[in-house]
Amino acid sequence: MCGIALLLSGDIRIDLSSLLLDSSSRSPTDFHRLDVSVDDIKATLQRRGPDSLGSKKLFLKWNKSWSSVEEKEILCMIEGSVSENGSTARHSIAELQFIGATLQLRGVYPISQPLVDAFGNILAYNGEIYGGIYVDSDSNDTEILMQTLGQYCSCNFDEHSETCTCDGKMQSSVPDVLSAIKGPWAIIYWQAHSKTLWFGRDAFGRRSLLVHWPTSEDSRFLLSSVSPTSPFVQTSEFEVETKISSLNFWEELLCGIYSLHFDASQSDESLLGEVKKHEWTNSMLKDLIEWKRASVEPKPEELHISRCRSLMVKHTMPSACSDLLLTKSAQNVLFALKESVMRRTSQHTIFQGVPCDTRQKEFVPVAVLFSGGLDSMILAVLLNDCLDPSYDIDLLNVSFDGQSAPDRISAEAGLEELKRIAPLRRWKLVETDADLSKLTSEIKHVMTLINPANTYMDLNIGIALWLAAGGDGWLYKRLDTNNDDGNRRVKYKSNARILLVGNGADEQCAGYGRHKTKYRNGSWHGLYEEMKLDMQRIWKRNLGRDDRCIADNGKEARFPFLDEDVIKTLLDIPLWEVADLDQPSGIGDKKILREVAHLLGLHEAATLPKRAIQFGSRIARESNRKTFGSNRAANQASAGSLVIQTPTDMT
Repeated sequence: MCGIALLLSGDIRIDLSSLLLDSSSRSPTDFHRLDVSVDDIKATLQRRGPDSLGSKKLFLKWNKSWSSVEEKEILCMIEGSVSENGSTARHSIAELQFIGATLQLRGVYPISQPLVDAFGNILAYNGEIYGGIYVDSDSNDTEILMQTLGQYCSCNFDEHSETCTCDGKMQSSVPDVLSAIKGPWAIIYWQAHSKTLWFGRDAFGRRSLLVHWPTSEDSRFLLSSVSPTSPFVQTSEFEVETKISSLNFWEELLCGIYSLHFDASQSDESLLGEVKKHEWTNSMLKDLIEWKRASVEPKPEELHISRCRSLMVKHTMPSACSDLLLTKSAQNVLFALKESVMRRTSQHTIFQGVPCDTRQKEFVPVAVLFSGGLDSMILAVLLNDCLDPSYDIDLLNVSFDGQSAPDRISAEAGLEELKRIAPLRRWKLVETDADLSKLTSEIKHVMTLINPANTYMDLNIGIALWLAAGGDGWLYKRLDTNNDDGNRRVKYKSNARILLVGNGADEQCAGYGRHKTKYRNGSWHGLYEEMKLDMQRIWKRNLGRDDRCIADNGKEARFPFLDEDVIKTLLDIPLWEVADLDQPSGIGDKKILREVAHLLGLHEAATLPKRAIQFGSRIARESNRKTFGSNRAANQASAGSLVIQTPTDMT
């Protein structure tokens, strides 16, 4: 994991008609061409501190041995290879440059992307495989995926084709392979024998992949995990930086599997490329995408039983809160979540690149994005259960109001509860203190990370995530002293390369205020439809942005609540067992996760209300004061959803 990219240029016409794209959104009147180059993308990926960074060029050219236009054939030549007549690839009609940056977290031996196999296939992969394709404990999942893709045919890149030219030796296809993967991924794959470029991202968009579709102003086709900075963005004050929001150069690639098949044009010397979007072939995955829940509206007696049990749990002393009072559903969710965390933190999925003695003394493999709230507390306890006890666990917290921010207060209280539950674990609460007025260059940088997201809320969340994920802060360290005042604050920077994040918990368990509004206005079905909408747009509203902001620090975000099995488990539970929004905040919202917290012994965390990072860290308050003058003025302007103003808009 770290990042991938592709730049396609040359004399090629790309047909996007099957995608039904909105051309007006891709060719705004104020369009500015971004001179994005290979070096720009490499420089942006290099910031992430990859273990390796590589690139491969592929040239497409005519086979000159064919004499007539009707018999033209496309030759594929990788840079450095030799053609039949002994010359290197020159006079190409199209060039594809693949880029791969690897933060290696799996396997015994180091690898460098993009991978190229003996058949000329090229793979750049940013993801993890937790199931669906077998990966041995000492293997690298990217290498296994390369081998697996090489075994399958490409005959159904044309979904209208009914014949297979692979002589029956290969029965599955690229969409079959990618649909089987459990885990987050983004992929760029060149299949040499079919002259087809495959690309896409997993069904929930847990890994960033941006696209620039060809336009009349810029005919290149680009894919990238990152949004490199435009040169003109570097030269102005904060407000002028926001000009980037009007460019519309990049957009989040809609989740799915795509093919770009190259064929010889019969009318001229150009290439013709047709882009198609393919259906997922995994039936379980299709169900998760559609987010169908069988039980939405309860019968009166079902709701009565559920609420009586909740009252019993609420009024029972924590030490006497028996598992018998909690639902079988909560136990199923706990099991699924624990398995999810285990898959994301087991030692064979963490590249062991340092000696064992150094690892145990200095290396912290996994951290938690930590507010002390319900979701992060659950993840911290499950991580403690799954991670070797010899390792420390870093809890990363950010505040824009020192020790007074709500998330700092709850994080410190949460740390004490974790110490009671797991006293032998070495917990490290890493406190990052930020002053928004002193972050001018950092704000400029984060704006390039969140792009194409473009609201003040996106920027506030992006800054908070970026700073917290950096893990550069303070620890309270116990001193060897007999004095009562035995703690002192020392500088510390987390070196964990895996960061557990709670994305997906609120969307699936009705944690947002708008869920209560929808429930009041539309009852159970209104709530269900709003939650479904949240899950089906999480790729665009949250995950791409968050992945880019966290990965910029050389860390990989992992989302246990968005594990396929966790999503399925939650969908199998009646909606009124997941949330009951007639109940007060801190009880009915995310009801099922509060029961999970009780099962884990987190009785204090189980009652905490939902608080978004921009409010809990108080960056929203500081941003509102800076940009609008006050919180009141910001609320009147609906600052949360307001698009960042460009200089033109502000005159």
